[in-house]
Amino acid sequence: MKNTYPKHEKLKSKTSIDFLFSEGKSVSKYPLRLVYAPMSLEKGERIKMGVSVSKKYFKKAVDRNYFKRVLRETYRLNKHLLLDKMGEPYVFMFFYQTKDRLSYQEINEKTIQLFEKFIQSLEHTP
Repeated sequence: MKNTYPKHEKLKSKTSIDFLFSEGKSVSKYPLRLVYAPMSLEKGERIKMGVSVSKKYFKKAVDRNYFKRVLRETYRLNKHLLLDKMGEPYVFMFFYQTKDRLSYQEINEKTIQLFEKFIQSLEHTP
């Protein structure tokens, strides 16, 4: 499997985002949060992912963009964990929710733990 984050995997649709926040569930692994919802996507698509970093914690766009880049990279490298276990298509929103400036390695570890927690929540849901 290729570790890519192509354009068709990016969550940009306003209706999808609205649906995600109205109907979605979430799992957290401090300082990351993953909001998810099953949703029918176009043929061949299994996942749509968006990332967000709060302006409340990082006033400068440079800082927000850095953490968004790190979140996208950790997603790109670890999305195989999600795709191997998912039966149906999902939309996700991935949040960085602290003013602490964690290193790339710490964020990557937390991302793996968060994805594993999400997989466990899928297994426990009938």
